[in-house]
Amino acid sequence: MHTAEMVALARSRWPHVEIHCPPVDEAVARLADDIAMRLREAIEARGQAVLCVSGGKSPVALFEALRALPLAWPQLTVTLVDERCVPPEHPDSNARLVRAHLLQGAAAQARFVPWIDTPNPVLADAAAQANARMAALPVPDVLVLGMGADGHTASLFPHSPDLAAALDLATPACVLAVRLPEPPPQPSHPRLTMTLAHILRARRLVLPVQGDDKLRTLAQAAADTARPHADALPISHILDQATTPVSLWLPQ
Repeated sequence: MHTAEMVALARSRWPHVEIHCPPVDEAVARLADDIAMRLREAIEARGQAVLCVSGGKSPVALFEALRALPLAWPQLTVTLVDERCVPPEHPDSNARLVRAHLLQGAAAQARFVPWIDTPNPVLADAAAQANARMAALPVPDVLVLGMGADGHTASLFPHSPDLAAALDLATPACVLAVRLPEPPPQPSHPRLTMTLAHILRARRLVLPVQGDDKLRTLAQAAADTARPHADALPISHILDQATTPVSLWLPQ
């Protein structure tokens, strides 16, 4: 599916979603500018802002663009959407990624709230600590999600034994430990994820999607309305709801 076709499908399927279609070579800079604008508005309105970010390789360019922008960084709290249950300095740690690519230069003045800070994390203990830290923070002003080619977002993976619990909107938990499906995605570390209920508490969700494989997955998500919602791709639970504003970025 071409991006233009996906844009048309998304606009018809999710009319409540704000869709941005920048040129590919301008997409990262425009997305960073948009996020920074929303954070400045939050700081002006409330004296502080909270930014939640996802891990993986996809957001690296965004982090590096965002850190170069003028922001009242000391008034910004940065935290995670999900994490791998590994030590903080492990190469697969999302916290390590954020420190290396976002919290540099002036952006190092931001307050960072990692989920794991012990050298030998135990999954259940790490989940309890992360849940307590997230519960103590204000409502996220901007929450940046990603999407895998399998339709996962955060660490809400299709066919995970714990997916139903993490998608339960009645759960009081902000963060849960989740087991991976079989065969597991790589890297195959146990995960901590923000629950869907807590994701939807954010003031704004941001979802950049790029690449032919992910466009095909997004098209599949658009067809999920024909299936029982419990069997829908995890990303469909973000795009189908109309309570929390979503900005979908589809560079073309």
